[in-house]
Amino acid sequence: MLKKPVRISITGAAGQIGYSIIFRIANGDLLGKDQPIILQLLEASNKKSQKAIKGVIMEIEDCVFPLLMDVSAHKNPITAFKDANIAILIGSLPRGSNMKRSELLAINSPIFIEQGKALNSVASRDVKVLVVGNPVNTNTYITMKSAPDLSYKNFTAMLRLDHNRAIAKLASKLNEPVSSIKKVFVWGNHSLSMYADYRYATVNGVLIKNIINNNSYWNKNVFLPAISRRGEEIISIRGVSSAASAASAAIDHIKDWIFGTNNWVTMGIPSDGSYNIPKDIIFGFPVKTKNSKYKIIQDLKIDKFSQKKINLSIEELKNEICGINHLMR
Repeated sequence: MLKKPVRISITGAAGQIGYSIIFRIANGDLLGKDQPIILQLLEASNKKSQKAIKGVIMEIEDCVFPLLMDVSAHKNPITAFKDANIAILIGSLPRGSNMKRSELLAINSPIFIEQGKALNSVASRDVKVLVVGNPVNTNTYITMKSAPDLSYKNFTAMLRLDHNRAIAKLASKLNEPVSSIKKVFVWGNHSLSMYADYRYATVNGVLIKNIINNNSYWNKNVFLPAISRRGEEIISIRGVSSAASAASAAIDHIKDWIFGTNNWVTMGIPSDGSYNIPKDIIFGFPVKTKNSKYKIIQDLKIDKFSQKKINLSIEELKNEICGINHLMR
């Protein structure tokens, strides 16, 4: 007997990340090979975007995915989010050259206000929302605050790509498979202020910090800059931003959220005040997941260096929120 289809809404569906994620979801990589799905794809209303999404749907149809019960294109978030069980918000204006972060937020805020209101009106009450479009933490905050009838715990920001990059860097340094690396996570904002923390991380059960020569120097001068600037490095080499790895991280995030994991993972979530992070700001935390719920890992020691790094993200996020609050009244 077939399971009831899960409705998945994806915004920016014809963009690079959207194009990279849609075919994997339709193939069962997100929810499993026995879960039927319905895709509701949202794109901007301009002719170029609508033409592009039409072409994407033609390709999806030609793949004859057995699990795909229906796929539709939308210009309006009200129809795109109707009865959605999962919403992946990818679409946002990319940052232009010499554009300040505050300017990007001012442009993207109306998009996420509208989408938050639409989710509030028509999505399933237990919809799982993952925001991917940057600046991701504050865009998630905007979406969440625009959907007052939905639980704050429905809304998450994607820091999983930073988390995955941290694992990859450690695995490369130690010449070990990525599967052997555990308890890595990322604090804070998805920006240069993020703090990838491996103080508790292990490789095959052994603390990594104890086996890296000149650990403190390598952490500050090699590891942290490599993680925070990895996206820039990929753009400089490839000429475009990372899309397949971002799509893969989004799948990892939602899979772990729904199906659970015993490993520590990073999710951008509304702060509950843990670790003195101001309540409600969207912050990267180490979490465990079970039964479609997440729980912050508590009682980790925060040393002076870690607190300084965490404080940078707190101040940055407070300033971002301050800069857009007037748009949400």
